[in-house]
Amino acid sequence: MDNLRTKVILVGVGGPTCSGKTTLAKHLKNILPNVSVIIHQDDFAPPQELIPIHPLYDVQDWDDPEGAIDWPRLTNFLKSVKQDGKLPDHKSHDYLNEQKDIPIDAITSQELKAQFEKLAAEQERKGVRVKWGLVDGFLLYWDKGIIDELDIHLFLRVPHDVLKQRRHERHGYHTAVQSDPEGALWRDPPNYWEQIVYPAYVKAHKDMFEDGDVENGKPTGEKVPGVVIMEPVKKGEEMSMDDMVWRSCEVLAKFVQDSEF
Repeated sequence: MDNLRTKVILVGVGGPTCSGKTTLAKHLKNILPNVSVIIHQDDFAPPQELIPIHPLYDVQDWDDPEGAIDWPRLTNFLKSVKQDGKLPDHKSHDYLNEQKDIPIDAITSQELKAQFEKLAAEQERKGVRVKWGLVDGFLLYWDKGIIDELDIHLFLRVPHDVLKQRRHERHGYHTAVQSDPEGALWRDPPNYWEQIVYPAYVKAHKDMFEDGDVENGKPTGEKVPGVVIMEPVKKGEEMSMDDMVWRSCEVLAKFVQDSEF
């Protein structure tokens, strides 16, 4: 046995549905050393029978921040990870969902991997083993308990029209249902994006931005301190996955270098 102290760093990867969160998290998982794991917020949804019915449109509302996630269960899970210094074998139904391959440059990936291996070795010489937990979710910054447990807060901001197109191109989502470990396939009813998904996104995130403007507002830094917004410099364009991975890794590396564990 070694005498290294374990430090678990939880990285939030938030943003609206179809913004590329899970893809970014998977690239980071492949780069980061020491058993990095992705914790999907969706796996902490209540049982299907407890998902509320929208009062106006009379369909199950999987997106409203107040009822879409079992927040105490997710908070307790993250607390146990931080306190125990262990990353549990988190089983997810995400593999059942449609997986669109968005690769990054192989040389970029290898360079970043080598950088974090060097960083890990430096920390181990100081007596600390750094482990990474990547927490991915479309409502991640709604709940203060979750925000407080995360060490780093990344947020992917994508224009409304791009999100809408991507959502309509998806065939459905597998939901976490306790009675069915494989998850049930959810397909959007007509107008679900316009009537429920996007309004819920605005509701969950407007407090993060000046004037409640989720499209163009600057982050206030009050609700989510130190949030790093992933978006292109020029409005109306999209940030490439390579650029998002590079930027994320810069933030993660700086956090380790500036911390005294």
